[in-house]
Amino acid sequence: MSRKQVLVYRELPADQLARLRLEHDVVVANPRVASQQQAFFEALPVVQGMIGSSYPIDHAVLAQAPRLEVISSISVGVDKFELDALRQRGITLCHTPGVLTETVADLIFAMVLATSRRILELGRYVQQGRWKRSIGDDQFGWDVHGKTLGILGYGRIGRALAQRAALGFNMPVLYHTRTPTPSGLPEGRARAASMREVLEQSDFLVLVLPLTEQTEGLIGPEEFALMKPGAIFINGGRGPVVQEEALLDALDRGHLRAAGLDVFTVEPLPGDSPLIDHPKVLALPHVGSATHETREAMSRMATSNLLLALQGQAPLAVYPL
Repeated sequence: MSRKQVLVYRELPADQLARLRLEHDVVVANPRVASQQQAFFEALPVVQGMIGSSYPIDHAVLAQAPRLEVISSISVGVDKFELDALRQRGITLCHTPGVLTETVADLIFAMVLATSRRILELGRYVQQGRWKRSIGDDQFGWDVHGKTLGILGYGRIGRALAQRAALGFNMPVLYHTRTPTPSGLPEGRARAASMREVLEQSDFLVLVLPLTEQTEGLIGPEEFALMKPGAIFINGGRGPVVQEEALLDALDRGHLRAAGLDVFTVEPLPGDSPLIDHPKVLALPHVGSATHETREAMSRMATSNLLLALQGQAPLAVYPL
């Protein structure tokens, strides 16, 4: 097999980079790093394969890469790619579903627990030396077990989350998805419902939706108004699915009790964002898959995807364009 030109646009573990270099000529250039931007753009005219994540691969970038055959994203989500342009060019897009499912579900359920039991707030209370006596009821949290968990988006992560809630915490689960999907749980533990019913009946509403034309801005003032007074909102999918001003309004008016957010419309959060230090918001830096084991597994899968595709073989996971 002839060697091809590969552009690594986000750092890979050394063992995966070595796998690529055994078979192909590799340039490592992260365009988010100022000193590497020139190398990134200089590589585009000759590159046949790309691997990375989080950087927009749009029409302008693709126009500079006339020989590109395959992109392997170290992610499940593909909202950083101009899918129409990839389809028109016949470029294969690979991604990494499956390997991060359990880890992301763990993180999302951790946010459910942390917001309801006020873990971040009370941890700071101790750190600041304010714990002088037993706390009063104004600092009590709220039970999680037995409450209703609503899930918008019921793919792999949604199902894994439902298992934790229903089987681990005895929570009734409602879920909504555009495609009819069995719950994957014992009868009576979870059921499909309309979006309105999920919004109205959930004590915890969790988003695990991808960002698409249909989901962008999906959750706004009307949706928050439908939610139970005192409900908790969790977003572990994509930030732009939520209208953040509407979320802040629901929190400030006291309609929502709290929010746990791992994703935002703009990432990293701008320094002046009111979400950063809002007393009712648990804000995390997009760490759903950020464990050593999972990130290593994602890198291995993405590397395998790229190598297989460049060999003319079927990758492990191709995103359907």
